[in-house]
Amino acid sequence: MASNPFGLTHFIAHLNVLSLSIIFILILMSVISWTLIISKTFQFWISSWRSKQMLKLFWNTSSLDVIRSCKAHNPFSIVAIEGIHAAIYYETRTHITHICSQNDFIARNLRRAIKDGTAPLTSGLSILATVGSTAPFVGLLGTVLGIYDALIQISMQGSASLDTVAAPVGEALIMTAFGLAVAIPAVLAYNALVRSHRVYLNKLEGFAHDVHTCLNTGARVDLKQMMQKEMTS
Repeated sequence: MASNPFGLTHFIAHLNVLSLSIIFILILMSVISWTLIISKTFQFWISSWRSKQMLKLFWNTSSLDVIRSCKAHNPFSIVAIEGIHAAIYYETRTHITHICSQNDFIARNLRRAIKDGTAPLTSGLSILATVGSTAPFVGLLGTVLGIYDALIQISMQGSASLDTVAAPVGEALIMTAFGLAVAIPAVLAYNALVRSHRVYLNKLEGFAHDVHTCLNTGARVDLKQMMQKEMTS
């Protein structure tokens, strides 16, 4: 059976070093993109599950000591633990009372906790966005170089028939298809992850506001008793 002169095998067999380098770059970009998509999706799912557990613990426990003993595995636990530590630290360091109020001190620490907690979730998204925006142009570069090489070969053969032109030009256009195949999943995943993180951040900021209110008013637990216990220990 004769080999297809317009197939992918024929295309790969006739690639030069520069075109092979572009193919390698696109494959590497695709591997990085899918690795980030899978890892960030799994990381976000685990963080969301742990955050729900922290929410249940925060609203159902009778003592904040239980929350302080938890490990900071997710942004919600980081916010809760840092907020409690900030309230205790303010009560045990009298010199801070002359600098700022308890409300401002706790709010400042909660804002820092939100940034520290969400930083691991957003890391790597810029790489995903870069892949999504540059992969089509890398593929287009391969197409331009492929068409240029095809025109040189046509001019050397001295023939411009349809059979002579269609094969090399069609092979060159495959590079653009490769670039789009790499870019489209990266763009879709980036938009989905950014939207999910935005929703997650809104919930986290709402939880931080609840923690701030609780620590300043003691509406949920008797925080003063826990602070006295901390100072005497």
